[in-house]
Amino acid sequence: MELTPKQVVEELDKYIIGQSEAKKAVAVALRNRYRRNSLPKDVRDEITPKNIIMKGPTGVGKTEIARRLARLVKAPFVKVEATKYTEVGYVGRDVESMIRDLVTVSINMVKEEKTKEVEAKASIAVTNKICDILFKNQVPKEDELPKSKEAIKLDYLQGLYDKEIIEVAVSEQPKSVNVIEGMGEINFGGILGGMFPGRKINKKMTVLKAKETLIAEEAEKLIDMDAVNAEGVRRAEEEGIVFIDEMDKIIGKSSSNGPDVSREGVQRDILPIVEGCTVNTKFGNVKTDFILFICAGAFHVSKVEDMIPELQGRFPVMVQLNSLKKDDFKRILKEPKNAITFQYESLLSVDKVNLEFTDDALEEIARFAEEENETKENIGARRLHTIMERLLEEISFTANGEDEINLKVTANYVKEIFKDNIKSHDLKKYVL
Repeated sequence: MELTPKQVVEELDKYIIGQSEAKKAVAVALRNRYRRNSLPKDVRDEITPKNIIMKGPTGVGKTEIARRLARLVKAPFVKVEATKYTEVGYVGRDVESMIRDLVTVSINMVKEEKTKEVEAKASIAVTNKICDILFKNQVPKEDELPKSKEAIKLDYLQGLYDKEIIEVAVSEQPKSVNVIEGMGEINFGGILGGMFPGRKINKKMTVLKAKETLIAEEAEKLIDMDAVNAEGVRRAEEEGIVFIDEMDKIIGKSSSNGPDVSREGVQRDILPIVEGCTVNTKFGNVKTDFILFICAGAFHVSKVEDMIPELQGRFPVMVQLNSLKKDDFKRILKEPKNAITFQYESLLSVDKVNLEFTDDALEEIARFAEEENETKENIGARRLHTIMERLLEEISFTANGEDEINLKVTANYVKEIFKDNIKSHDLKKYVL
C-alpha cells in the first residue's frame, strides 16, 4: 500500500518546516499517481498528471519539497534550470535534454538495485581473485613460512589488506561522447565499447579500491542490462519527476541589444514536453505523457499569468510558498531530522568539540536571520548557513582534534560575534 497524502506530509514535515499548502499539493499528486496505476490500462491511459507551479521566494523549500518527495517514493528525479535552455535553432541545451537526463537517472537507479541483488555472488568471485594475487605477491620475512590462501583470505575479510597496493586487470572504459542530433543522441563511447568489448588494462590500486572496482565489474556481468534499460525507461515514463526551477526567468524576452534568444521560444519548446510527446534517447523512445512536472520560481517581476496561455494550462495546480519569519527560522534550527545545529554539532564532534546551543541563542540567531533577509537580499533559510559559518568560524579554525573543547553558544555569544551588524540594523530604525 502506498503512502496516503497525510503520511507523505508527515514525512516531509520531518525535514521541511511549514509550507503546508505545497506539501499537500505534491502529496496529492503522488497519491493520484498511485490511484492511476491501480486502474485498468484503458482508463489509466486517459489520466495524466496534474502538474504543479510553486511560487515563492528563494530558500523557502521549493526544491527541497520536490527532492524529498522523490526520495520518499524512490522515483527518478531531476532538477533543471529553465535559464539553461535555448530556443531551437540557437546554440545551447535543448529542452529535450531534461528527459534524457531523467532517463539516465532512472536507469542508474535500476542498475544500483540490481547490483545490490547480485553483490554477494559477485563478492565471492572477487574475493578469490584478489586473494590469489595476494598469495602470489607475498614476500615472507626471513625464517617465516608463506601464508596459506586460507590465512590470507581470513585477513582479507577482516580488512587487514585494504591499504596494500596490488596490480589488477580492469576493464577499460571508453570515453562517452554524446552528440545530440536531430534524431536523438549518438553515444560514440558506447559504439566503440560495443566494437571492442572486454578490453583489459593493468592498474595499480589499493585492495579496497580493487575490491570496489572488481565487484562492480563482476556484478555487471550478472545483470541483464537490456532489462535494466527497459525498466529504467519505463520508470522514467511512469514515475519520473522533473523539477524546472527559475521558470519566472524565461517569461518575456531578453532585453539584450544582440540577437534575441526568445524566452517565449523556450516556453514553446517546453510545451510539447509537458503536453506529452516522444523524445529520442540513446536508450530508445521515451514518452513524456505521464511524467510529473513541477516548475518553480519567485515570480517577483513577472507573474505566472505572464506565461504563454498554453503552458499555463498544463500546470493546473499553483501553490504559494511563504517567506520565512523568525519563528520559522527557530524551528528550522532545531526541529528537522537534519537540523542545521545537529549538522554543525556532528561536524565539530570529529575534532572533539562539544557544541551546545541554548534556546536564547537560537532565538537570537533566528531574529538576526530575519533582519538580515529584510535589510539585504532575501535568501530564505540559506541565510542560516551564512550566519552559522560566521558564528563558528573561529572554533572551526582552531579545533585540532587533540584537545577537547566545550562550547556553549548563548545569546550573548551570538550578539558579540555580530555586534557590528546588529548595530547597523539598530541605526537603520532611525533613518527617515
